[in-house]
Parts: sequence; structure tokens; C-alpha cells
Amino acid sequence: MNAIHPPPHKPLVDRYGRHVTYLRVSVTDRCDFRCTYCMGEDMTFLPKSEVLSFEEIQTIVGAFVARGVRKVRLTGGEPLVRRDIMKLITAISETHLAAGALDELTLTTNGSQLAKHAETLAGLGVKRVNVSLDTLDGARFTEITRRGRLPQVLDGIEAAQAAGLGVKINMVAMRGVNEDEIVPMLEWAHGRGFELTLIEAMPLGDVALDRTETHLSLREVRDRLSERFTLDPIAKRTGGPARYMRVAETGGTLGFITPFSHNFCESCNRVRLTCTGQLYMCLGQDDRVDLRDALRTKGPEGLDAALDRAMILKPKGHDFVIGRTHTDPALARHMSVTGG
Repeated sequence: MNAIHPPPHKPLVDRYGRHVTYLRVSVTDRCDFRCTYCMGEDMTFLPKSEVLSFEEIQTIVGAFVARGVRKVRLTGGEPLVRRDIMKLITAISETHLAAGALDELTLTTNGSQLAKHAETLAGLGVKRVNVSLDTLDGARFTEITRRGRLPQVLDGIEAAQAAGLGVKINMVAMRGVNEDEIVPMLEWAHGRGFELTLIEAMPLGDVALDRTETHLSLREVRDRLSERFTLDPIAKRTGGPARYMRVAETGGTLGFITPFSHNFCESCNRVRLTCTGQLYMCLGQDDRVDLRDALRTKGPEGLDAALDRAMILKPKGHDFVIGRTHTDPALARHMSVTGG
């Protein structure tokens, strides 16, 4: 029997008629990796006093759920490095997921802590995780992450699968860095029953890579893959920006997230909450609403009013550009600030 969901108090609808049903929550800006396309090597992280408490995150998530959000994804940084993170996940699961108010609670992770937490996550109703993995070569992995160890991540992925979690591999495709591994990654992932999603690197924050040189259009990648594989478009939707294809030869699913080669803003249903309570209505714009201040100064009513203001401010789309005259980042903040 299908659950009957009560209608939201007031749906979150922006001025372009898009319903916001998906909230991504960055629980920390900290990470145990320093991926070259995501962070600077010597990052300065936020003092803990500026970070939302678990209770504040729960209150904000509850406000979104009451207004029609059906999916919550926890991100970072690396969400599993935040102390006692399972207390937050337990609270969200017991309050919203178990009651049927949420359709899905998911997690994006680098996989380094998955071996420790996979069984607990599965027990709390998390059905799947996205694992960021850009190479299967140990030396290259350490070079990209600056400090990660590939076997640790592979052990985490194996633990997630053993716990019954669905695994989707997210691979940032970069020219001259890992483009030669796209086919091997596809065959490895599909051979283990994992989905694979390819992502065009987004120009956020000053990083070590020259984005002009390393930008790889996924339209070009798809054309190359089509010479070797049969790619059939499918109607699969997960609430995110990916567009999916079935690879006939492997039977697996291949996703493409293409902020440059195919703008996906027309169907955007997402907003992002940083660990300091800033709500970004678009990953590629700086418009934001301070939910932490609204909650701390005006309580639940102020928080609700701030969500109304956010819907008015949500932009039509982002303006990402990569080219010879656009070597600077589109935005100064790093990807780890807003969450993946």
C-alpha cells in the first residue's frame, strides 16, 4: 500500500514555477582529502563556533520538510568526518524518514569513512550513497586527493555494498588528468553493480588545476563512448541534475552532469544549505539567505519567512563559462563550502 503524504503547509515554489523538493545540507566544510579541483592545498576551515549545531540543522530540515521537501542529501566537505554525525542522521531518520515525511535520505562521501559507518547508515534507512572516485590508479588517486589512500576508499565501497547500500560512483572528468580512465571506470563500476555518473568540473574557488586546460566537455565524452558502447537514453530521475543512459553492453546506468555542455537549470528543484546556515539557491550564483540568523533571532516564524524570501531570490540559472579568457573561478567560494 502506498503511503499517503499530507500536503505541505505551503509548497516552496520559485518565481519561475519550479518546485523545490530537494535539500542538500553541508554538515561541515572540513574534509580529510584536498582534491585538486575542489580545494586549495592549505585550506583554512571555519571555527566550530560558526557551524550550525545538530539541533539547528534538525530544525531547518524540519522546516523544509513541512513545506514539501521530499529528499535530503548530507554533504560536506566530507560529512562523515564531523564528530558524532550519526546522531544527526539518526534524528533525521527517526523524525522524517521513518514517518514517511521524507522519501529519501542520502549521502555524498569520499568513501574514506564508509567502512566504519556503512552498516549503521543502512540500519537508519539510508538506501544509497554517492561516492566520489576519480581514478582507480593508486598513485594518481593520491596525486588528485593530495593525501587519500585508494585501498581505504575501495574498502569503504565494499562495506557499503555488503551492508545493502546502493552505490553510485561520481567521477569528475578532467582532460589530461583522468580522461583515459573513463572507460575502465565504467567497466569496473558496472561490473560490480554500481551506477557511474560523470561530472564536468565546476569553476568554484581558486584551485591548483588550470581549469582551461583540464576542462573536458561531456558532450565530447559521450560522443567518444558512443563509438564503443550503445547508449540508450532512459527516463530515470533521482532528483538531481544528472541525465541517464543505459549502456547496452554492460547493462549498467551512466549519468552525465553537464553544467557547461548542457545547462540543466530549467528543471532545478534544489537548494543548498551550508554548515553555517547560508542557503544558496544556485550552486553557480552567490545569492543566499541567512537561515541561521533568521532562526536565532526570529525563531520558526522568521525561518519560514526566510524560505519565502529564498524562493523570490532563486535565480533562473548559473553562468558558468570556461574558455581562454575565463581562467578565474566563476565564484570565489570553494565547492566544499556549499557541498556537492
